[in-house]
Amino acid sequence: MKKIHASITAVGSYLPEHVLSNDDLEKMVDTNNKWIITRTGIKERRILKKGIGVSFMAIKAAQSILKKNNINPLEIDMVIVATITPDMHATATAAYVASEIGANNAFGYDLNAACSGFLFGMSTASAYIESGRYRKILLIGADKMSSIVDYTDRNTCIIFGDGAGAVLLEPNLEGMGVQDEYLRTNGIGRNFLRIESGGSQMPTTVETAKNKKHFIYQDGQNVFKHAVSKMADASEEIMKRNSLTNFDINYLIAHQANKRIIDATASRMGIIDDKVLMNIERYGNTTAATIPLILSDYELKLKKEDKIIFAAFGAGFTWGAMYLKWGYNS
Repeated sequence: MKKIHASITAVGSYLPEHVLSNDDLEKMVDTNNKWIITRTGIKERRILKKGIGVSFMAIKAAQSILKKNNINPLEIDMVIVATITPDMHATATAAYVASEIGANNAFGYDLNAACSGFLFGMSTASAYIESGRYRKILLIGADKMSSIVDYTDRNTCIIFGDGAGAVLLEPNLEGMGVQDEYLRTNGIGRNFLRIESGGSQMPTTVETAKNKKHFIYQDGQNVFKHAVSKMADASEEIMKRNSLTNFDINYLIAHQANKRIIDATASRMGIIDDKVLMNIERYGNTTAATIPLILSDYELKLKKEDKIIFAAFGAGFTWGAMYLKWGYNS
């Protein structure tokens, strides 16, 4: 019997219309366009309107897949939404998304692994498909980072944007799809990148709101240092385990957090610039959405049997790399 692989068979995305440029941020905080581009590679990011939840973008991204590929939503077995900005606590955004797109035969849940969320979600979906239990899994990475960013904090407001990307995973018997993964976590990371209040350790109060404890905090130097080493280490490990050289790899698709981190990872892997796919300058860091947004933007460039390395690093700390063979020609 041939081995079942979980292959990406369709991609979709959604980005808000409103653009927040570096020039706009210059008027809001003490920063400037040159400094932002030099430090991060970001020129602009998209912002979703206030009062609209992350589910809006996730639904739009999912619908783009269903419409473009003429898929009956009743065929969807499972919906996973990777996000750190769910619509609300206690109720899964994925359940609402599934209902709104008409996937009434599916079950769904949210997955929180910060910027590594989509990669961890790929691992989960792949395991379900390889088991033979499910055949169509919709995986969505979506985050409304503007809802947790303090726009008076120049260290964080320049980095993040809003967006959603989605993929459909299905069984493949030709050897295409997820080949291997190397995923890791280390709890020390919660000290360096976090939102202090709103959870069980520090419930919401008037004081926590006044003290801005509900916004994201980042120790930039420590996060940068760990991200550079961990993403590169994971990518090198996945190459070694699968006997891959830099010449074998067609593309590196890394989490779009900072251009310097992506460049450092590619350098360690020996990957030339033409093989490094990026869109960070247009969207910023959309957390769980960065990798599927890359897939959506570059779908026409990807060819069947292309060897792709995914790499990510996020709060927690969470990080890892994945090796995938692309499954179709657009």
